[in-house]
Amino acid sequence: MTAHANAGANGRYAQITGWGSCVPDKVLTNEALASIVDTTDEWIVSRTGIRERHVVAGERETTATLAARAGRDALLVAGLPPAELDLVIVATATPEYAFPSTASLIQDALGASSAGAFDLSAGCSGFIYGLSMASAAVQSGSADHVLVIGAETLSRITDWTDRNTCVLFGDGAGAVIVSACTERCGVLATELGSDGSGGDLLILPAGGSRRPASLETVSNGGHYLKMNGREVFRFATTVMPRAAESVTRKAGWEIADVSLVIPHQANVRIIESAAKRLNVPLDRFFVNVDRYGNTSAASIPIALTEAVAQGRLHPGDKLVLVGFGAGLTWAGAAVEWGMPPPATTRTSLRRFLARLGILLAGNRSWLRQSERHVYNWIMGPVGKEDWRGRLRQRVDAWRDRTRRRLAGRK
Repeated sequence: MTAHANAGANGRYAQITGWGSCVPDKVLTNEALASIVDTTDEWIVSRTGIRERHVVAGERETTATLAARAGRDALLVAGLPPAELDLVIVATATPEYAFPSTASLIQDALGASSAGAFDLSAGCSGFIYGLSMASAAVQSGSADHVLVIGAETLSRITDWTDRNTCVLFGDGAGAVIVSACTERCGVLATELGSDGSGGDLLILPAGGSRRPASLETVSNGGHYLKMNGREVFRFATTVMPRAAESVTRKAGWEIADVSLVIPHQANVRIIESAAKRLNVPLDRFFVNVDRYGNTSAASIPIALTEAVAQGRLHPGDKLVLVGFGAGLTWAGAAVEWGMPPPATTRTSLRRFLARLGILLAGNRSWLRQSERHVYNWIMGPVGKEDWRGRLRQRVDAWRDRTRRRLAGRK
């Protein structure tokens, strides 16, 4: 288990300046599930605390569409034009495709023309892993603004005939903007850990290079997630309080100083066990698992967005985020909330530019695709040895020089 102090040695700190979330409109209640599998509302609530969850409906709702909507909300809260983003990180176990990355699709959908983008796979711990990467990039000076998204459509990999797993999971996305600031605040410490010996305890067996998709993998349910619930529960109740304590110490705090703990929303019994082991009152834990179920990497940013909306966080509050997931992985983050309050210094012009950039993102993507199509039609195939091929080489060289000049000015 490793912990990292994220204090800005060069005077830079990583502050959370924007947040947003998105869940599908369709709600699946325990009563509705009871009509599909052999279960009851009382059985589910008593073992998990879950009463309902949101699930995608139809092909138009995907991990990318949920992530893009959460990202737009976070940009608007931060008052940040998309073009000012330096990096987009998407934590997900249910990406849009194996490649390209979902993050690249979000970068395009938001019009973040200057941002790099990549996906991150750390199961339910993924959002905090992404937050750690973002804060390190900001504090090192390699980025000023990073968008971190946790997004999942777990209903697409859930076996709806397995009552032990189908009652647990839901879909959704949550996002934050991490920005550079000079005040001591934001992400002050992170804790990342992994124990790969437990990799088979929570796994999607097929679809990777070890077991590529085939008639056999589809027919035997290899593309549905599998979980050893008892072992994962035992792991979670041990590692959650340990990670919370470790990251709290790394930030220079006592556990009694923490105003709010936002845990991964997997099971209310795990959260209650962590509160007991930490000797922290349960009312200092934010819990919304009853309404969303386990949304994996999306659960902590969704809960964070709700905590802000409910007035549970104030400038100067000490916040601990902690989670666990497939891998097996675990992660924690110590965050000092907004000093000064996030986004209050954003001007009306920047807010207007943020809205305008998001509005024009779709047109920008269409123009880029059209330009590429027309260019290739005029210039002909790459490598063709005729006048068009020689013209392509000259134009490409000119475009490369222009891009380098523009990058140097930035």
